[in-house]
Amino acid sequence: MSVETKMPSPPRRRLFVLLPLLVFLGLAGLFLSQLLSGRDESEIPSALIGLPAPQTNLPPLEGTSLPGLDSKAFAGKVTLVNVFASWCAPCREEHPVLLGLSEDKRFTLAALNYKDEPENARRFLGDLGNPYQAIGVDPAGRAAIDWGVYGVPETFVIGKDGKIAYKHVGPLTPESARDLLLPQIEKALTAH
Repeated sequence: MSVETKMPSPPRRRLFVLLPLLVFLGLAGLFLSQLLSGRDESEIPSALIGLPAPQTNLPPLEGTSLPGLDSKAFAGKVTLVNVFASWCAPCREEHPVLLGLSEDKRFTLAALNYKDEPENARRFLGDLGNPYQAIGVDPAGRAAIDWGVYGVPETFVIGKDGKIAYKHVGPLTPESARDLLLPQIEKALTAH
């Protein structure tokens, strides 16, 4: 008995050879279009932009004379809410930028202290300086979930209407503060 092996017909053979190449070319085209789109891939959209800031009433950081983070305090003024933690290395990198922003008295700079030990947060602010006018403590990270926080640090611009106008993910640099954050603050300050 002879066993015949059936070879695919020539058109089918070409398809088997070309299919991986076509898939590769399709993926390469997709990646190239994303690369050339000019869109900032580090910018993560937030579903909360344009919505009221989450109802938040966090207790103050023990050992400071500052109030906690209360969303009712956002009404009628522009507020920056910075999410930070003492264990976060990028938070240390962005801290000088926050100190510079705190000199602008046209808006309030508040903090959400994320999953941190109070003594570590106090030491962090004692060593680097305190730019905040209010600090709310979120030891379990539940409030951060309500805010849609991906990780620390993150900074939100809250407009006079109490709505989230902008979200910056990652550490603020002098360039990102100047080119991204400050224009959003100016827009929020001039909104009616």
